[in-house]
Amino acid sequence: MNKRAFAKRTGYLSCLLAASIPLNAHAGAELSAGVWWVYQYVTDSDFSGASSAFDEDLDNTTGGNFADPALIVYANDDGSHGPWRFSAEGRIGTGGFTDPANNNSGDTFTMHKAWIGYEFDDDTLLTVGKSQVPFGWKTVNFWPGEGVLGGYGDQMDVGFKLSSAMNAFSYDVAYYHQDDWGETSTDTVDDNGHWGSATSYRKIKTGVVNGDWNFMDGHTVGLSYQKGRLQDLTAAEAKARDDEGDHEALNLHYTFSMNDFTARYQFIDTMRDFGGMDAFLLGGAAPADEEVETQVHMAQLIYNQNRWSYYLDAGVASTDTRGNDADDVEFYAPGVSYKYGPGWLYLEYLWSDGDVDRNGDIYEADFRAVYASFDFYF
Repeated sequence: MNKRAFAKRTGYLSCLLAASIPLNAHAGAELSAGVWWVYQYVTDSDFSGASSAFDEDLDNTTGGNFADPALIVYANDDGSHGPWRFSAEGRIGTGGFTDPANNNSGDTFTMHKAWIGYEFDDDTLLTVGKSQVPFGWKTVNFWPGEGVLGGYGDQMDVGFKLSSAMNAFSYDVAYYHQDDWGETSTDTVDDNGHWGSATSYRKIKTGVVNGDWNFMDGHTVGLSYQKGRLQDLTAAEAKARDDEGDHEALNLHYTFSMNDFTARYQFIDTMRDFGGMDAFLLGGAAPADEEVETQVHMAQLIYNQNRWSYYLDAGVASTDTRGNDADDVEFYAPGVSYKYGPGWLYLEYLWSDGDVDRNGDIYEADFRAVYASFDFYF
């Protein structure tokens, strides 16, 4: 490792460790940290090859592997700053789900979120920074992944968000200027690899509205909509990287919750129009057609019993993109978790016959794997 890279890594680690020390001098902040990692065993995979981390023959030989550790540091206000609020989460390690080739740091360090907020009243909060895009719901855990929800699950973008509630109705209005910090990062962390790359395109200038109505005890319906621009990053000169592309998506979702049981459903209709992004369309990363359209159906079941939680994420996606002949693709991710004290233990299985690519379109590929993940917090 060269000296510059070593200095960068140790600098990040020093900052995280310093931030994790709960000094009294930091009154007004609640600081904590956590560690997680996973054991994974691939039983069936179309992603085989000499450099593949998802090769079933390799795992048949080795018996799987322990992988992707991460140190996570959290900082939140303790309510002592009047109406001002803040929240941040920094991660370092391969288990941080960041992509060094397409993120802001160029390393395995990332800020999953970092925002400052002003609370107008108990129900209304305005935030600026990197925050959760209010768009439906996401999967239970990130190791089986977002499945066919890819690109519209755990979206963490940089911008402004106003959140409020009135009786049984809650809503969000947001403007996200870009995917992540910097001029080329497409890093959305937990839900990575579905919004271009640092050398192809990225999502920018996105408006989002979301509304949820708890119309009956235990029953909530909602609608989310986002629309924005796509910036071509393939041009050699920065000034030529225009934003001629468009994207939009509609999400209809429903949640039923009673006692220890929760059931969710959502439908997502997506469109990305790469028309006008000539340099991108002439490159090797271009989609089958300049307009990509997909539809997604997702369902989730959760049952909690004392320290145990049993759950299932499942979904199916189809494409209306001209030139893409992929059949509907499905995924199922049943799992169980146990709250053992300072953290959780998870055991999950992923079955899928397809996924979502960097252009938001689907493709067929078989994949099966078992995940056992571990974490603790302090």
